[in-house]
Amino acid sequence: MARPSKYSPEFRADAVALWRASAGRRTFKSVADDLNINHETLRTWVREAEGAASSGGRPQAGGAEDELARLRAENARLIKAEKEWQLEREILRRAAAYFAKDCVLNTKGSCQ
Repeated sequence: MARPSKYSPEFRADAVALWRASAGRRTFKSVADDLNINHETLRTWVREAEGAASSGGRPQAGGAEDELARLRAENARLIKAEKEWQLEREILRRAAAYFAKDCVLNTKGSCQ
């Protein structure tokens, strides 16, 4: 029979949430040191939490649909941004041509 854990389920969940909140900026060891626990213990808790979240490793249908909707929205946003950048580039190209022509026609040479 395994001995009972000295850490409460709330503490485990908070430790996992703290590591996830670091979003890859911190290692298991640095977070575990802050909590005064072993880094392998934290790693085990994170793996257990990920296993419970994945519900047996099968992708959820709703999750895939949500991901598809998110990607479509991001794609639309990027297409709109690209059109804006193309317009800005065209405006700058025309402005540069206008001022370059003005410099060539100016006999005083003040376009420096």
